[in-house]
Parts: sequence; structure tokens; C-alpha cells
Amino acid sequence: MREIVFDTETTGFEPSDGHRIVEIGLVELVDHFPTGNELRFYLNPERDVPIESQRVHGLSNEFLADKPHFAAVADEFLEFIGDAPLVIHNASFDIKFINAELARVNRPPIPLHRAIDTIEIAKRKLPGVRYSLDELCKRFSIDLSARTKHGALLDCQLTAQVYLELIGGRQKGFSLAPTEIAAAAPQGPGPARQRPEKLVSLLTEDEKARHDAFVAKELGDKPVWARSI
Repeated sequence: MREIVFDTETTGFEPSDGHRIVEIGLVELVDHFPTGNELRFYLNPERDVPIESQRVHGLSNEFLADKPHFAAVADEFLEFIGDAPLVIHNASFDIKFINAELARVNRPPIPLHRAIDTIEIAKRKLPGVRYSLDELCKRFSIDLSARTKHGALLDCQLTAQVYLELIGGRQKGFSLAPTEIAAAAPQGPGPARQRPEKLVSLLTEDEKARHDAFVAKELGDKPVWARSI
């Protein structure tokens, strides 16, 4: 099963206020594990980046000035995600921004139900804890040393690890697919293994005699297990 972890960095909180995407990160998963196939776009937002946003992601107006507009990468973006489910931390935020960009280039929106929101999974699995990406990484002992600022691709890589933990953790790798189960199953009966020496009986002669007396009294001289003898 193919999934795409998706994240954005933006100039602000609301596309309806004219805010735009400045970075897109994408990480491919197959059967819930990263394949190494990743994609990142830095984008010229065609507007100033507020200093408050620059403090979050570190992307300045000068850095973004020569980057492509979303229209130039829209086809590559859509081809990469294909029809795969999108794994997103706080899906409603990223979906509303990418749909605003898609609307500008006359492309259909991505429905919210296509997203797998790691916050929603965490709320079901870990009620009462904090659900920020940093807090979930700390909970699962995921290395955050590279995250001095937010970055779409780095956050995708961290989200992929959090997602793996939320759906079963590293033990998921021990589950066997049907073909693996078949390969691991014994192929017909093999010879019974014999002990090199018989175990010493722990039953005393008195216990054996009392057992025989009980069987004779309660079951007669032909109990079920002796009828074929």
C-alpha cells in the first residue's frame, strides 16, 4: 500500500487572508515504511513573508525570491502524490492551503477525507497527552536534534516515524504477510524429537496407589482411555 506523508510551511495561518505556501515536503511510504523516495519544493509566495513566520521556518524573502511559483510545480506535485492517501499532522491546515494553491491553477481540490491525520490517531490512542509533533516525537524517543526550525521535508520525515509508532510501532515489522506465513509453516509432519534421557517421575508410590484406587472406585476397571487397550 502506497501512502504519502505531506507537510507545508506557509507565510501565515489563513489562505483566505492571502497567505501562501513557501515549502512543500513529501515522503513516500509503502506498507507504512519510508522508501527513500522524497520530494521538496521551495516556493516563491508572491508576497512578503512576515517576520513572525520567518522565525518559525527560517525562510526569508531573499531566499524565496528566485524560487518557482506553485503553478510551475503543480504537475510534478500531483504526479508524485497520485491517488495515494496523504498522511498529515494536523491535516485540515495543510489541506486548506494546498487547495487554495490548486484553485489558483484551476485544479480540483484534494478532499479532506483523503487525509490520514496523525493528530486524530494520537487522540484515539493516547487520550489526554499533548499532540504537537515535538511532543509525540519525545514520547516515542524520536530524534529531534535536527529540528532547530520547522521544515516541511524534515517534518514529513518525523511524521512518518510518529505514524509508524501510532499504528503499531517498530514491532509492525514482525507481522507476517500471508505468503510469509505460508513459507514459515512446517511442510508436513517431521520426526518427533526424543529426549536423550527420560524425565524422572515426581509421582510417589503412595500417590500412584491412591490415584489407581480413585479411578477404580469412580470409573470402574475400564475407564475411557483404557477401552482400546
